[in-house]
Amino acid sequence: MRVMAIDYGDTRTGVAFSDPTGTLAGDSFVIKSHSLERTLEHICAAIADKRPDVIVVGYPRNMNGTIGPRAEKSAMFADSLREKTDVPVILRDERLTTVDAHRILTDVGKFGKKRKEAVDAVAASLILENYLTELKNKNE
Repeated sequence: MRVMAIDYGDTRTGVAFSDPTGTLAGDSFVIKSHSLERTLEHICAAIADKRPDVIVVGYPRNMNGTIGPRAEKSAMFADSLREKTDVPVILRDERLTTVDAHRILTDVGKFGKKRKEAVDAVAASLILENYLTELKNKNE
């Protein structure tokens, strides 16, 4: 089962795919766009190319579990994506994935522009890894 994970943002959206077995995180990239429609076009092209079985969209709840503006935007994005594809789209809590992505990039020595361009792809990969781990734990 191939899984696609998305870290939706106003300017940059991170995308990551698992391998075909749904075991490991694989390809990741960033879509740079201020337009929801343009972002959806890029995502739909990636869906046609990689054919995921499920799409996981990061849902950034506040630390106290409440829904804030960022989570509302992610939910709206997920709804828009559901209208464009038949692939199931689910929301998954992604608190602190961006913080963790920054920490990972610091550890590998990425700073400045390179870091800014990579952080959303790393965050999408973390959303994907968390989801794959959850699936694995359910199956054990």
